[in-house]
Amino acid sequence: MRPGPRARALSRVTLQRMRVMWKGAVSFGLVTIPIHLYTATENKNVTLRQVHEADGGRIQYKRFCTVDGEEVPYADIAKGYELSDGGMVVLTDGDLADLPLSTSRTIDVHEFVPLEAIDPLYYDKSYYLEPQKLAVKPYVLLRDALQKSGQVAIAKVAIRQREALAVIRVVSDVMVLTTMLWPDEVRDPEFPFLEQETPEVRSQEMAMAASLIDSLSDTVFEPDKYHDSYREALTKLIEAKIAGDELAKPKAATAETEVTDLMAALEASVSAAKKSRQPGSAKKSPAKKAAKTKTEGSP
Repeated sequence: MRPGPRARALSRVTLQRMRVMWKGAVSFGLVTIPIHLYTATENKNVTLRQVHEADGGRIQYKRFCTVDGEEVPYADIAKGYELSDGGMVVLTDGDLADLPLSTSRTIDVHEFVPLEAIDPLYYDKSYYLEPQKLAVKPYVLLRDALQKSGQVAIAKVAIRQREALAVIRVVSDVMVLTTMLWPDEVRDPEFPFLEQETPEVRSQEMAMAASLIDSLSDTVFEPDKYHDSYREALTKLIEAKIAGDELAKPKAATAETEVTDLMAALEASVSAAKKSRQPGSAKKSPAKKAAKTKTEGSP
């Protein structure tokens, strides 16, 4: 379902407020689509600085050279690759700018695949793609063709002198580019328990686990249902400090009955999940309550 005119207008206003971080083109076969690239997400964490506890003075760090001991201006700082013997290969901005990257100003589309064929483990950062003034028609062509095909584009792009694999998909009538990790950047899950004999799971336990999943299932993901409780608590603490008030400490959690039987823990979790889904019930996460119970094999 596409957003209405008001939603699209709000999206345009939001894009206008964002800063263009990259200009280039999407290369789609012999079609070139000039675009502007914007960061699609922003960090909402409360910024905390390192300060001297006694007087609140900011802590500052000086950049100095370990060879001559002199402080080095930012303009004189280059990048270096350290060798195994401690030697350093110095790389200037000019060296890096001259690297032969065909994707330095082009998002080169290589193939199209179903979105579900990509493991989210590979996803890194997301960016909005906005067509430049004379490229709206080819942009809309690729956008609508992607939506109709039900597939996403796999591309290569170089952002900030680093080439990355990327996926292009459509979100709210805007093409979104999400950079991905290279295969050798994803670690293999080599854990000792994978080499051990698999413990037997009883059919009753599996059925109850399925019931718990069903109790907590929904047809759509609604991110607005969730919020950053830590950020809210930190903001309240800062506001209380500004006002000179003492922030009331949270009440100590009531003691939970220790559960050592996995089946009993599952049954309690299902019961709590059903109660939380009843109309008028307090919106508490049953997963948090279940986490407080100790199950078989837990420390």
